[in-house]
Amino acid sequence: MVLPPLRHWGEKMKKLLALFYILSFLCIVANGNAFAAKFKITRVYDGDTVMAQGTGVTIYVMLLGIDAPEISERESVPSQPYAKAARDFLKRVVLNKEVTIKGYGKAPFPDNNIIGVIYLGEKNINLEMVRHGLAEACEKCMPEGFDITPFLKAEEIAKKNKIGMWSLGEKYISPRKWREMYKQKSGPCTR
Repeated sequence: MVLPPLRHWGEKMKKLLALFYILSFLCIVANGNAFAAKFKITRVYDGDTVMAQGTGVTIYVMLLGIDAPEISERESVPSQPYAKAARDFLKRVVLNKEVTIKGYGKAPFPDNNIIGVIYLGEKNINLEMVRHGLAEACEKCMPEGFDITPFLKAEEIAKKNKIGMWSLGEKYISPRKWREMYKQKSGPCTR
């Protein structure tokens, strides 16, 4: 049986294919196997969470191996220092660009999130966030096959050179501690 070219399939079939694509992606990711696919970043929420679209599918990605300073959800609570700088850096680097997302599993919340690594060409964007002092390395709940070592080394160098948030010295508060202090929802490093 020979199928007609995709342009002749109609919207219903295209939507079914898109649904199959995302379900396949999420099934592979949920089973703990890393899976990479091309997406366009369409929104950057903060320094470690983005929205991406590919072939009629929208996914939300929490960046694996990092925890960026928190942007407050309440007017009465200030955002962490460097939170907006982290978000803005991530926007400059990936927003509206085609990237490869390597998914490693389902994120702790909400249900349609995955944890993953974003690559722009060969560049690991998650690691770049740590190198620029805009996120700390996060060792909790590492999926099988993910090497956190480069992130830890990058954090050590950023701290030593007082890059980004590490310039705060003793005034620095980790995103995890900040969330606890201000009772904000959990981040990637609190599962």
